[in-house]
Amino acid sequence: RAAPPARARLARLSARPARAVRGLALLAGVGALVLLPLAAGPFLAHVLVLVGLYMLMGLGLNLEVGYAGLLDLGFVAFFAIGAYTVGLLTSTGGLAVLDLSFWVAVPIAVAIALAAGVILGIPVLRIRGDYLAIATLGFGEIIRLLVLSDFLRPWLGGSQGVLGIKKPFFLGIELATPEQIFYLTLAASGLVAFVAARLRDSRLGRAWMALREDEDVAEAMGIDLVNVKLLAYGLGASFAGVSGAIFAVMVGSVFPHSFQLLISINVLALIIVGGMGSTPGVMVGALFLVGLPELLREFADFRFLIYGAALVLMMQLRPEGLWPAAAIRRELHAPEELDPVQRAI
Repeated sequence: RAAPPARARLARLSARPARAVRGLALLAGVGALVLLPLAAGPFLAHVLVLVGLYMLMGLGLNLEVGYAGLLDLGFVAFFAIGAYTVGLLTSTGGLAVLDLSFWVAVPIAVAIALAAGVILGIPVLRIRGDYLAIATLGFGEIIRLLVLSDFLRPWLGGSQGVLGIKKPFFLGIELATPEQIFYLTLAASGLVAFVAARLRDSRLGRAWMALREDEDVAEAMGIDLVNVKLLAYGLGASFAGVSGAIFAVMVGSVFPHSFQLLISINVLALIIVGGMGSTPGVMVGALFLVGLPELLREFADFRFLIYGAALVLMMQLRPEGLWPAAAIRRELHAPEELDPVQRAI
């Protein structure tokens, strides 16, 4: 109720005071996030880390689904690729490939996840709609079965996974506790959110949105669909690779059973709940879909009942999402804004 008057007062300010108010609000929000895990304890910090990991994946999948309209149900594969790459490069166990630090392994994991996204995009360039979802679902299952296979067991560990993953060090401090991992996740989420916001407002972002609305018209307007689709898959996969890298060092081990299809479905759901094509919506959706069930653990089996009822109510009351993009909001609510004569026409 207080938001519209506050926005109206902010709009009446001149440019300089308005920037100052926005800057102070941003600093206050960042300060609250920095102090939150210290005040709340390790359990809430662990929940916030999980929220941040899903937020990173959601920002990546939002490039594909929210901006470009490319439905991907195998997105967990890129999360697994990032986790396994960092695990193998930083592990001290028998499967160690190179004894690298976390900060050196992360760019390698991002590059490999990006390459995997491009490889996925090549065979599905001409597939649309439900068929695209099935094809990407198959890619996710292929990655899961490969890491479980006996053929790759000497290199990936099979069902036993990769153990002994080292914790990252920053300025001589080991980032081992949930509070410390939270700050790493917060920094990564902020950087990825900034990149996603810049991509949205770039020429590439406009091309993705044109692709989402109509592929044939976008191609007729001179958009190279091949490059645009491959960039969506590759950049989205790279964001998931960052999330997988942080997950590997947080847990200290990587197992194939940690990368189930349900993760892809949850990431897609948080985008829909938060708001398709909206970067703030991804953050709100991650808090709602990941943070809420974890905070309701004291209700045992009833927590999913409460969680499901909240989802149903939210879809009934706000089908556009909790924080939708302006274009999506206009599409869903344009008929309501017309007078009765215009609606009849």
